Amino acid sequence: MDVTFSGEIFYWRGPSPFHFVATPDAVTEQIATVAPKVSYGWGMIPGTLRLGDTEWDTALWPKDGRYLVPLRDKVRTAEAVDDGDVVTLELHIEV
Repeated sequence: MDVTFSGEIFYWRGPSPFHFVATPDAVTEQIATVAPKVSYGWGMIPGTLRLGDTEWDTALWPKDGRYLVPLRDKVRTAEAVDDGDVVTLELHIEV
């Protein structure tokens, strides 16, 4: 499954502070259709992401009816993006 979407970067101070982008409703619905086949526990969805020239493997976190894409510091630094920026992500989920 391959999708491209845009979203705003936000900082979450939870138990593990991190920056995220939430999936829009349409993308959330697409992910939900493949989730039972690919989730490895707690609803986590493994995927490969691309932001600009940077590609990385991660797991999307289910939260409040959406999925959150974690943005590592090295990704944000490499692509010169931060809190509040709207970014376009390419997501690949191996089904």
